[in-house]
Amino acid sequence: MTATATAAVTATAMTATAVTASTLTGFGAAVAEPATGAAVPFAPASLTASLHARAALVLDGNWQGASTVPSRSLYPHQWSWDSAFIAIGLRHLSPVRAQTELRTLFSSQWDDGRIPHIVFNPAVPHDAYFPSPDFWRSRTDGRPSGAPPVLQTSGIVQPPVHALAVWLTHRADPGLSRTEGFLRRAYPQLVSWHNYLLRHRDLGGGGLVSVVHPWEQGMDNSPCWDPPLSRVTPAPAGSFTRADLAHGAPEDRPTDLDYGRYVKLAMDYRDRGYVDGGGEFAVEDPSFNALLIASEHALGLIEAELGIDPAPRHVRAARLTRVLVDRLWDERHGVFLCRDVLTDELVEEHGVAGLLPLILPTLPEEVVARLVDTLTGPRFGLGSSTRLVPSYDLTGACFDPHRYWRGPAWFNVGWLVERGLRMHDRTGLAAGLREALITTAGSSDFAEYVDPFTGEACGAREFSWTAALTLDLLHRSEDAFVEIARSIRTAVHDRTTAHGAAAAHGAPTAGTPAATGTAPATPTV
Repeated sequence: MTATATAAVTATAMTATAVTASTLTGFGAAVAEPATGAAVPFAPASLTASLHARAALVLDGNWQGASTVPSRSLYPHQWSWDSAFIAIGLRHLSPVRAQTELRTLFSSQWDDGRIPHIVFNPAVPHDAYFPSPDFWRSRTDGRPSGAPPVLQTSGIVQPPVHALAVWLTHRADPGLSRTEGFLRRAYPQLVSWHNYLLRHRDLGGGGLVSVVHPWEQGMDNSPCWDPPLSRVTPAPAGSFTRADLAHGAPEDRPTDLDYGRYVKLAMDYRDRGYVDGGGEFAVEDPSFNALLIASEHALGLIEAELGIDPAPRHVRAARLTRVLVDRLWDERHGVFLCRDVLTDELVEEHGVAGLLPLILPTLPEEVVARLVDTLTGPRFGLGSSTRLVPSYDLTGACFDPHRYWRGPAWFNVGWLVERGLRMHDRTGLAAGLREALITTAGSSDFAEYVDPFTGEACGAREFSWTAALTLDLLHRSEDAFVEIARSIRTAVHDRTTAHGAAAAHGAPTAGTPAATGTAPATPTV
């Protein structure tokens, strides 16, 4: 923690407990109450309140007036999925700021529907981060795909967790949301975003979305990318300068070889005018598609609030879940795998992305059970060898507890797994993970990621999504997820039953997902 933040926490130590308790009461939960069936002793109320105050200070310190940077030093611009996770925690402090966070991001949306993974702050020097705006050249090279004429952005995307963030932000203060027209304004932008992915990125033709760059999936140097990346000739050494090594230990970051390949893929995509298809890298990733499906369900909840029939949306999400299982589930190892679209082969590497479909409410119970076995087994060790979820197979040859996405535990991943476990009634395991996340967030100074065995901090400190998701865990908002899952399962069951009954009597069944795997038409905005 910085000296300023430390001093601020010290100055508020006498009042933090009272302020936080008052704030939490409005959400109907007391953070001091230990979770039922918890595997790890929980912190006293005073320490919990102090952690809440510290997390709030991190978000205040990284706030830029209309959005939040992930880290002032390492990531000095607005990142797409970071802002979604930040809004999920920020809604507990200020629903207005959470709404602003998302609106600022959505203002960068391209005409083709994509939401870029970085929105650049023009006040930040170009050499503060690489690749910089003059590398991406969105205002020129991106114009054929509808890049904004004024804002400078990247041209690739990140996981589509945004509809979920919008829905949870709305729930924090529904009255304010309705007054501000928050959902009504966000809805067409979210529909356009999902349509872009489902229509332009089904590069394998099987119904799932492909990523065209490792940065799009968010787990930049995961070993799952090694086989498809191996065919990419890296950009020449010396043709670019990495800014990340000035702020992080080289042994914690991707290698120069990996980075050279990232740069080459991004250059080629840019030089094609950011037109999808035809590149050297296209992968169907289970976590990216799972987050899209979860956000499809969230869009259904938004539609219900706006008076639009949500059933087609939930049915489409349930159909996409079945496609995900059909194309990426590996029964032998009990995990989802990536599919290299260019070879049409599954990648035999077990990354944490293969566990994240746990967040899907209509995932078959037999698949859920196998995923939980894998999560707690020797490959990920949750509850035995690790207290947090490692980003890669502990038994894999590429495992490294400190190198970015090749082993360390990340807080957004832990949050998603915790929510998935609760959604599927694994409450004891979820409680232990929740408490480990909260404890480690505090002890690591809200680190970007940590050693999964020791909790040693790696990467940036005072990282925004770590602070934001800690707040969400402290506010015990998991009931919202369980409630959402229950309503979605009911909606899908009712719709499926109605279609089955209509079909049995020869009646038309409009909106039934096509047997070919083609997504049904998106509801009209």
